[in-house]
Amino acid sequence: MLLATVCSAAVATIYVAQPVLAQIGRDLGVPESDLGWIVAAGQIGYLVGLAVLVPLGDMLDRRKLVGGQLLLAAVGMLVAAVSPTLWLLLVGLATTGLFAVVVQTTVAMSADLSTPTERGRTLGIVTSGVIIGILGARVLAGGLADLWGWRSVYVALMLFLVALSIAVLKQLPADHRSSRRTYGDVLTSLGHLFREPLFISRGLIAFFLFASFGTLWSGLALPLAAEPWQLSTTQIGLFGIAGLAGALGAARAGRWADTGRANPVTGTALALLALSWIASGQAAWSLWLVVIGVIVLDFAIQAAHVSNQSLLTAAYSDKTSSAIGGYMIFYSLGSALGATATTKIYSTSGWTGCVVLGASFALCGLLTWALSRPTVTRVRRDAASLGSGRMDTTPEAG
Repeated sequence: MLLATVCSAAVATIYVAQPVLAQIGRDLGVPESDLGWIVAAGQIGYLVGLAVLVPLGDMLDRRKLVGGQLLLAAVGMLVAAVSPTLWLLLVGLATTGLFAVVVQTTVAMSADLSTPTERGRTLGIVTSGVIIGILGARVLAGGLADLWGWRSVYVALMLFLVALSIAVLKQLPADHRSSRRTYGDVLTSLGHLFREPLFISRGLIAFFLFASFGTLWSGLALPLAAEPWQLSTTQIGLFGIAGLAGALGAARAGRWADTGRANPVTGTALALLALSWIASGQAAWSLWLVVIGVIVLDFAIQAAHVSNQSLLTAAYSDKTSSAIGGYMIFYSLGSALGATATTKIYSTSGWTGCVVLGASFALCGLLTWALSRPTVTRVRRDAASLGSGRMDTTPEAG
């Protein structure tokens, strides 16, 4: 639960801006078409951290690594909280994003602490913490922003990150990595993953998955705050509760992965993701349909994400931090694309344009999954023929 809480708090730092974008824009004088950069700044920092910081988890004591990164993320939150200009705000958010990759170090640590038959279940629980952070942050941000302004959101997260850092250093066991591996070794190992068809296919699916996710959650606040609804930031933040219901319902995806159904679960989830946009597209006249769309979308995102991570940590069990970090590079790029493209398209084509964009991302992910099925089958067959070695021999190790 501590590891899940770390993931929840760290990832929340990137997403709390989404329900209060309009308030930040008014306070700092940011045009509507440029608001997406406030979300994208954290994603850009996150992208850099995935490449240069997450591989450290394969060579250093993860307890100290997690504790230190939480403290440095708190520094970024402090800078954001006191920022008088957009540029300083972006610097603070990018800094926080850089060290928010503590999420991936934590996920890799949880996978390594699990047995092969329980890995999917453990990842499902810890990744639920990630989804709680992403969606619960909206509820927290909306309420705090209405009471004390958007800056209070970043102050609250800063204090929570500091407290978590202390808890991690006191509660987690030491986790010494092999001293024979250098930083160059782990970066080379990460680079080699980008030649692996399995890794590339799962990464591309993550790219489209989270581009669709980012499209919904970066843009949904805009039509809800406009006519005919004119919802407050607190009311908009409550839509995160609907997302939590869907995401937590999908925590069982980890158990499905443990029984060899990870790849079918991914395909089914991507199909549901595309269908969810039909309901979410009705924001102009039905809030209930939007709620249904949000629940289905977050269920699909969680199910596909857990299944993908289960496949990768099983396939690359000797370098879980590098595998998760590399996979999440695709995630970060997709999220940043969804955030920036959505606000641009909304300013020209309204919510309808955003819906078409989000559904298109989902369909691209489904197409990638369909085209990669022969690769998954081949990897599974190779693992079975080897009987042991790098790959797990569970039915869906590939």
